[in-house]
Amino acid sequence: MSFQKFFATARAFALVSLFAVSGFLACSGPVSALTGAATVRDGNSIQVGDVTYRLDGVDAPELDQVCIDDHADSWTCGIEARDQLAKLIGKRTVRCDDVGPEKSFGKRHRAICTADGDKTSLNEQLIKLGFAIAREPIKANVKPAATEAKTAAAGIWKGCFVAPQDFRTGKKDGALLGNACRPDRDKEIRAVLFPEELTMPPSCSIKGKLAVRARVTGNIGIYHLRGCPSYPATTKPDRWFCSEDDAQAAGFRKAYNCRRPK
Repeated sequence: MSFQKFFATARAFALVSLFAVSGFLACSGPVSALTGAATVRDGNSIQVGDVTYRLDGVDAPELDQVCIDDHADSWTCGIEARDQLAKLIGKRTVRCDDVGPEKSFGKRHRAICTADGDKTSLNEQLIKLGFAIAREPIKANVKPAATEAKTAAAGIWKGCFVAPQDFRTGKKDGALLGNACRPDRDKEIRAVLFPEELTMPPSCSIKGKLAVRARVTGNIGIYHLRGCPSYPATTKPDRWFCSEDDAQAAGFRKAYNCRRPK
């Protein structure tokens, strides 16, 4: 065999091997989309199968967050946001297209999710209804919906609230948002949005306290389970969580003296 023929044969074999390996990697790579029955965890978290996604570009009020409506009354806007998302889905299956890891929420990923039969994503619909805001920097796909909701004073925009991010971190001096925020009632409004006794949402009994010492482990707070020695001593929690997974995703670690209830 001449040198030229040997080189051509070797080159062809290498190309075939490369395509085979590429095909194997493509088939064995991570799943980029999931379709199935959806469980709504909160205003912008959807579980499909064993995976919990956060709606990309969306930030909805937390389940334990309160807002002020256009009549100056407080209301559980976080629970309403969750219920609105569940209503948008109904009993339909949901397809979630994974767009990457969510660095601020544990091991969860971001996704663009669409209910079967819809042309518009749930991400856009929830923002347009005014039960979530667009996260900074605002994504192009949700910007029109965010502008429309704010202009129309839809959902939470009709009243007064703080950004979910400010609520999560206890930033009591954050910007007040919404059409009903009165500058001359700033102190009173913040007292309502950050109450001393935060009401526990139904079935969400895990207590969370923001703590500087938690930063040693890269967290922002510590959570306490029922049955733990620290649970009854933890008064006036800064957050309430429905599951340990939710608490960990929010940046809280379990109290060191906390054991699982028997």
